[in-house]
Amino acid sequence: MSRLLLAPMEGLADYVLRDVLTSTGGFDGCVSEFVRVTGSVLPRSVYERDTPEVLHGGHTSSGTPMVIQLLGSDPEWMALNAAQAASLSPHGIDLNFGCPAKIVNRHGGGAMLLAHPEQLNRIVASVRAAVPAGIAVTAKMRLGVSDTSLAIDCATALAEGGAASLVVHARTRDHGYRPPAHWEWIARIDAAVDVPVVANGEVWTVADWERCRAVSGCADVMIGRGAVSDPFLALRIRGLMDPAPSGEEWAAVLGQLADYLRKLQIRVGVRHEHGRVKMWLSYLKRTWPEAAELHAAIRRLHDSHEILEVIEDALAVKDLIPADQPAALGLFDAATPRRVTGCTVASAVQ
Repeated sequence: MSRLLLAPMEGLADYVLRDVLTSTGGFDGCVSEFVRVTGSVLPRSVYERDTPEVLHGGHTSSGTPMVIQLLGSDPEWMALNAAQAASLSPHGIDLNFGCPAKIVNRHGGGAMLLAHPEQLNRIVASVRAAVPAGIAVTAKMRLGVSDTSLAIDCATALAEGGAASLVVHARTRDHGYRPPAHWEWIARIDAAVDVPVVANGEVWTVADWERCRAVSGCADVMIGRGAVSDPFLALRIRGLMDPAPSGEEWAAVLGQLADYLRKLQIRVGVRHEHGRVKMWLSYLKRTWPEAAELHAAIRRLHDSHEILEVIEDALAVKDLIPADQPAALGLFDAATPRRVTGCTVASAVQ
């Protein structure tokens, strides 16, 4: 069976959203937002704050394995920090060579390293040597900085440095997130390296997932913004929900939003909860028109408790949650796989 992985999305998929999305079901693993490495060894408290899954055996609350992602450009400091992170027993250490953010690239990190395959090799080799053999070291890359001329060289450098697998985001740094994703390049990289390759980029629907696998030749796919826009996308791919979203599912989405905001409110040190909810709604608008209406209703609100009241009021109207269908809130039990059609839950075999 092919794997579905939840992508690391800096500034969006913090551990609270990782928890909500993986609790919905369908994912085989997830990767944290990057932990930035500079000229020091980060204390355990940083990892416990940003990747609290390490306090629970490296799993989200639904039992989904979590991998810690590190971002940096110095092999020695990356190795020392990887050893520290590995001591917390995550399910792996992932190295970020794909972030296109200007603030990261300005300091030579993220996707800028794709101009220097030899440095990629040094970083991965140093990290691999510092991390216990039982913990996988993986890497995420793009196709290059401004062009694809070094894509194969970079992938080869990472694999030869000791990366157990590669996630390839099928765009260059300069492409940012503009469509299309060049999945055919993933196929070329897959043919050039001897480690498993995971396809990533521009998977928004079941049909996109099918085309991505066909063009890239990869069985495994990592989903990012598509999962934020449609929290049930992994379940649709698994055949546990109807392939196309429907208005009947909006109640479940509202339940997830309410769950997300409540968890944000109790997260220690979180700020701007209202902004995070609005950001998620901006993605949900791609899938459900109702999200645009809700976004307009809370647009001027800055108090998270007032926003939660608006969401709860939306849940209450028109009997969106029948009393005999508690699963409409999206609280899926990972131990009891089910097929969901609209808001109706029935037994099925995963």
